[in-house]
Amino acid sequence: MTSSQSPSPQRFSLAELARVTQALFVAVGMDLEKARCVTDALLTADSMGHSTHGLALAPWYLEAARSGVMSVTGDKIVVNDRGACVTWNGNRLPGAWLIHQAIDAALERIEQYGVVMVVIANSHHTGALATYLPRLTERGLLVQLVNSGPAAAGVAPFGGTQALFTPNPIAAGIPTTGAPILLDISSSITTLNSARQLAARGERFPANWAMDAQGRPSDDPAVVISGGGTLLPVGGFDHGHKGYGMALLAEALTQGLPGHGRADAPVGTTIGIFLQVIDPNAFAGLDAFTRQTGWLADACHANPPLPGGPRVRLPGEQALVRQREAMEAGVPLAQGTVDALRLLAEGEGLQFPLLF
Repeated sequence: MTSSQSPSPQRFSLAELARVTQALFVAVGMDLEKARCVTDALLTADSMGHSTHGLALAPWYLEAARSGVMSVTGDKIVVNDRGACVTWNGNRLPGAWLIHQAIDAALERIEQYGVVMVVIANSHHTGALATYLPRLTERGLLVQLVNSGPAAAGVAPFGGTQALFTPNPIAAGIPTTGAPILLDISSSITTLNSARQLAARGERFPANWAMDAQGRPSDDPAVVISGGGTLLPVGGFDHGHKGYGMALLAEALTQGLPGHGRADAPVGTTIGIFLQVIDPNAFAGLDAFTRQTGWLADACHANPPLPGGPRVRLPGEQALVRQREAMEAGVPLAQGTVDALRLLAEGEGLQFPLLF
């Protein structure tokens, strides 16, 4: 069965899913505030349509918490603090909690400095970066958020055949006069999580998004997960130097700046994070900024679409529509995710939500 033939996902109450998911994380010893942040990140991802980074990750996160791969209590270590430039060691704490902590720090300092950067080494997994952006764009702040996994590899440098990078997502939130522009793009054509989930279901990529160990194009995610192959960088075989360049930039920001990365040969799940928050009022002003970004958004919407195609959308536009739908009509979950979560909930004596 291909992805396009998969049955329609079931929908569940956002509040009820949050109740059960948060309780599952608390049950493995996670601090309540950390459990809340992780739950919110996963559910927001599902609400936005980023299902590969939603509750499908909860069983993995819970196992990481039980085994000690993810720290569930404690605090980050401040490595350096120069006001507008902050460096932390994340102590393998949940990435969602660490990013919220970094946003808190940026919001406390942004009026004074205009630009604040927080870099974090040794975080656990962060989930979908797009989920964190609206907290800043709704305040009229421009944000860049980048991460990488220095202990993992799944993407070869352009022209090579051996995995070196992770997909290294680069996200940005841009305020406009209307809805924000929310970018969340990886430096590879797709993600390792997507490849794992497709391979587990026996499905294939829509096109040749990978190459096998001999450097031949492939649409089989299994060649990446278990066959020694790699994901292709953005641009593929023709223009993969573009994704390769993005990956190099991401690694410099998320490993070079915090000072911990591939050169240290880390093991396990460890993520490097770069957060930059910019206040347009420290420059020409928010009104001047959104006058330009609003014009650009309107011009994109007004651009003539392809014959028979829908109007031009902005990055993140559909995700915000889906998020509103999830609040009104329930969060969509695939059957495999529902089955896994129901089993975990029953094991803790929790009642899994009924259909919305």
